Amino acid sequence: MCGIAGIFSPDRRPVLEAEIRAMCAVMVHRGPDDEGVYLAEGLGLGMRRLSIIDVAHGHQPISNEDGTVHAVVNGEIYNFRELRQALKAKGHRFRTSSDSEVIVHLYEEYGTECIAHLRGMFGLAVWDVRRQRLLLARDRVGIKPLYWTEAAGGRLAFASELKSLLQLPDLPRALNWPAVDHLFAHATTAPAESIIAGVHKLEPGHLLIAERGAPVKVERYWSLRFEADHDKPESRFVDELRDLLEESVRLHMVSDVPVGAFLSGGIDSSAVVATMGRESTNPVNTFSIGFHDSAYDESSVARRTAEALGTRHREWILDTDALDVAADIAWHLDEPFGDSSAIPTWMVSKMAAEHVTVALSGDGGDELFGGYDRYLVEANERWRDRIPAPLRALSARVSRAMPEGAKGKNYLHHLSLKGFERYLHGYTLFEAERRQQLFTADALAALGDHDVNGMLHDRILPRDAHWLDRLQYFDINHYLPLDILTKVDRMSMAHSLEVRVPLLDHKLVEFAATVPPAMRIRNGTTKSILKKAMRGIVPDEVIDRPKRGFAVPVGDWFRGGLAPFVRELLLSDRSRARGVVNAGYVERLLTLHEGGRTLDTQLWTLISFELWCRAYLDAPAPVLREAPVYAVR
Repeated sequence: MCGIAGIFSPDRRPVLEAEIRAMCAVMVHRGPDDEGVYLAEGLGLGMRRLSIIDVAHGHQPISNEDGTVHAVVNGEIYNFRELRQALKAKGHRFRTSSDSEVIVHLYEEYGTECIAHLRGMFGLAVWDVRRQRLLLARDRVGIKPLYWTEAAGGRLAFASELKSLLQLPDLPRALNWPAVDHLFAHATTAPAESIIAGVHKLEPGHLLIAERGAPVKVERYWSLRFEADHDKPESRFVDELRDLLEESVRLHMVSDVPVGAFLSGGIDSSAVVATMGRESTNPVNTFSIGFHDSAYDESSVARRTAEALGTRHREWILDTDALDVAADIAWHLDEPFGDSSAIPTWMVSKMAAEHVTVALSGDGGDELFGGYDRYLVEANERWRDRIPAPLRALSARVSRAMPEGAKGKNYLHHLSLKGFERYLHGYTLFEAERRQQLFTADALAALGDHDVNGMLHDRILPRDAHWLDRLQYFDINHYLPLDILTKVDRMSMAHSLEVRVPLLDHKLVEFAATVPPAMRIRNGTTKSILKKAMRGIVPDEVIDRPKRGFAVPVGDWFRGGLAPFVRELLLSDRSRARGVVNAGYVERLLTLHEGGRTLDTQLWTLISFELWCRAYLDAPAPVLREAPVYAVR
C-alpha cells in the first residue's frame, strides 16, 4: 500500500523535486516505510511506501530492464505470481519479488491494455519514456483513490489524495459548486469531481492517457454487466460462491507482514473471517467497535462470533469523546463527508494498526448480494408507480406548501415520486427544495441551474432491466466507491493500515451479477444466496439475525453533551463568513433535531464541511522554489 503522486508537463516545463517531495510528504501516513522520486524532463513521479510484499526490495518508482518504463503503484496486485510466471516465460527479467514490478513488464507486452490483466486494488501511474506517454489507472470498483487535475498551471498533476495536489502553489483553492451541491444532496462529492474546482476523481474502472501534443483522454476499461443465469441451479451458485470466496480470501491473505480482520458480527465480515480461519494455521486477529448505547452496539455479537470462529479478538467501546478526533478525521478524509460511520472506522483502524499491518474487511456484500433494507423498501413500494400522475402531482404540491418539519411533509413528497427518483429520495439528505433554503443567495447563484440528480440518471441501467439490478448497479457504481470505500481507505490509511476487501475481487463481483434477483432477495430475506453459501461455515446466529447498519449514535450525542460544540461550530462567525450555508436555516435544523427530529446525518455533513473548510480553505497556499534535477532517486 502506498501513496503516489506526479506531475506531467506537456510543454516540458520543469518539474521540481521539491514539488514531488511536498506532495508525498503530506501523505506520509499512506507510506511511512519508504519514499521514492523519479524525475525526467517535464515529468516527476513520487511515492510513499507501506511495505507489505518483498519488504526489503520493493522500492518504487520501479522500472523495466532498460529504464524505458517507470511506474508507481498504490494498492496490491493479487495475481502477481501468476502474471510474473507468464511474463518470465516471455523473456522478461525481474529484479524484485514485489507485486508492483509486474506492471512495468505487462505494459511492455500490452501497452495501455495491460490494466485488464490485473486482479487487485490499485491506483497507478506508468511513464513510457519512448512514447512520452503517461498512463493513469484505477481499479475496477474504486477501492483505491486517484485524483488528477490540469489546473496546476497547465500541467497535469495526480495523487492518491487531494491534499497532495493542494501542495502545488499554482492550484487555486476554490470550491467546486456542483460538488458542494452533490455533497448536501447525497453526503459525498460527485463521482468524477472533487470539492476543489478543477480537480477530478479518476472513476473506478477508468484509465487516463496523457501524451505530449495530444489532449488528455479518459476511457472506461471495465464495466459491470448484470446478466442473470437462469439456467444454473441454485446449488451451483452456492458452490461457486464458496469457491470464489475461498480463492479471493486466500489471495488477499498473501503478505510478508501480519494480517488480521475487521469483525462486526454481520454476515459479510463473518464470512471473510471464517474463510480466513480455514486458510490459516494460526488464530485470526479480529477487531471490532462497540457503543455504550445498546441500540447501536453489536460488540456482544462480534464477541460471540469471534469465540465461535476461534479468533484472537479485541474490541473498543466508544463514547462521545470519539469526536475529539473530528478535526483529524476531516483532514484525512480529504473532502467533506456525510457518513458519520467514519468515526468508528477511524477507531477500529487505529486499534488494528497496533497489532497488524493488513486487515481484511467484509465491505461490498450488501451491494453485490442485495443486503440493504432499502431494497426491501423499494420492493414494497413499487406499487406506487401505478399511482395516477395527477395524484402524484397533487402530493408534491401539498408537500411543498407545508412548513419545514411538518408531520407528513416528507411522506407526501416521497409519494409523489416514481421509480429511481423514489429510491434516490430514500437516502437524500437535503432535497432540492431544502437546498434552496440551506444555501445562501450567493451560493445559489454560483450553482446556477445545476441538476444534481440529472447526472445520476446516466449511472443506472435502462428501464427494461430488473428493478433490483438497477438499484444494485447504481449502488456499486455510486454509493460503494464514493461512501463505503472512501471511508475505509482514508480512515485505515490514516493509521498506515492496509485494508483489503475480498468480496470485491472483480471475479466475485462479476459472478454476483449473474445471480438471478430471486436468489439475492427471497421472501423478504436479503442476501439469500450468500446466507445459503455460508450456512455451516459461520454461526447460525449471524446468518439469521436481522441486518444492523454500522450506525453511530451521533444524533443522541448532538442532543446531549455535544450540543454546545455543534452550535458553536456551525453558527460561528467563521462559518457565517463563508457565505455557503444560511445560518438561520442551520439554526432551524438544530432546533428541530433537539426537539426529536432525526437530523444527525444532515448535521454531521454540515460539521464535516465546516471542519474541512477550516483545514483546507483557510490554510495558506504553499510556496515551492527549487531548480529541477533530472535523476532517479
